[in-house]
Amino acid sequence: MSREQIAATSSPVNGTGTHWKVPFFSIWSGQALSLVASRVMEFAIIWWMTQETGSATVLATGALMWSVPQVLLGPLIGAYVDRWNRRLVMIASDAFTALGALALAFLFWSGDIRIWHIYVAVFLRTLSGAFQWPAMQGTTALMVPDEHLTRVAGLNQTMQGALNIVGPPLGAALLAVLPLQGVLLLDVATMVLAVVPLCIVRIPQVTRSGAAGSAGAPSVWTDVREGFRYVWGWPGLLAILMMAMLLNFISGPAFTFLPLLVANHFGGGAIELGWLEAAWGVGLLVGGLLLSTWGGFRHRVITALSALALSGLAMTVVGLAPAHLLWLAVGAWFASGALNALTNGPFMALLQSSVAPEKHGRVFSVVNSLCSAAFPISMLVAGPLVDVIGVQPWYLAGGLLTTLIGLGAFAVPAIVNVEQNGYSAHVQAAAQAPSSEP
Repeated sequence: MSREQIAATSSPVNGTGTHWKVPFFSIWSGQALSLVASRVMEFAIIWWMTQETGSATVLATGALMWSVPQVLLGPLIGAYVDRWNRRLVMIASDAFTALGALALAFLFWSGDIRIWHIYVAVFLRTLSGAFQWPAMQGTTALMVPDEHLTRVAGLNQTMQGALNIVGPPLGAALLAVLPLQGVLLLDVATMVLAVVPLCIVRIPQVTRSGAAGSAGAPSVWTDVREGFRYVWGWPGLLAILMMAMLLNFISGPAFTFLPLLVANHFGGGAIELGWLEAAWGVGLLVGGLLLSTWGGFRHRVITALSALALSGLAMTVVGLAPAHLLWLAVGAWFASGALNALTNGPFMALLQSSVAPEKHGRVFSVVNSLCSAAFPISMLVAGPLVDVIGVQPWYLAGGLLTTLIGLGAFAVPAIVNVEQNGYSAHVQAAAQAPSSEP
């Protein structure tokens, strides 16, 4: 199904010229606003847990709650997102997230808060986000012309950078003047504002050949299997996902244990943590702006792998920084953020432009689930290990391994040629291959 057919059968949104910008960026801006408040809330919650427990295992368990729903349920959720109205999915997701934040605010206000309450709230919030992410990515691919997808991916990385610039310092400042429940109520308010453009703007919807529940419609489990078959049938994408799983095993704890690095190694507090996280955000902002204006090399994978190898060197510097040189770690974390934007943006644009629109939900969810699958395992390993050996060695070893992976990927033809040898190319090759009969 072509992009034009989708627009014609479901919505008057124009996918060409510049008419797509106002409706798309109305939605994008609302989501960005809510993400700012969510980032502030996450900073406040993580710092509260760090101050209350000082335990890497507690932080690792919290990180598990942030990842398990997507890993376990992501492919099934993606199949449902392909069947449902994406606008309603995003509205329901924002509303559910707001209710969860409201409940958590009440527990802090009443003084009855417990660590397990936070675990449950984070799990449910992540479950809601597992619906939101494929719906928004699919909506982006439908509303934005193909030639602008890499630049929009760059803007998304810029937004993530802005979140890390604004979120931690704002979170630290708000914690100085507001109780934690006040920060949570701010999150609720922005979620409500994010729903407004979703209620106004018409979003293109994919018309499936068989409506859900009709006689000829495939089952949800058939859609889930198709998502896995799609990934399995594209060797280049499968190789990239295996690489991403290994990278998430390495880098996941580096982000989770950043508060411990600040508190235990550098001897800092919430302000110093805010500096370090803001540096990452500024880096993402700079890298995202560069990608959105430059667009990267002609072959997106070259941009991504080059940036990946360099980002490992930056993480290594963080691991080597002595306790009295916080500024060195801040500078290296800035570089890591910029290079992260140049790694993730091209890969996402490649997916959005290559996957058929009617399969966005299930394929994006399978991709996200597989990428995230190693993270819970890394938390189970890294939490107790870091409690014993300290946090710095993880950054040092992880950075070196990341650089080796990035350089090694250039020697894998399936990865380097992933754009030229897409899923359809392998399907056609299999169909044209002569049968081997005795």
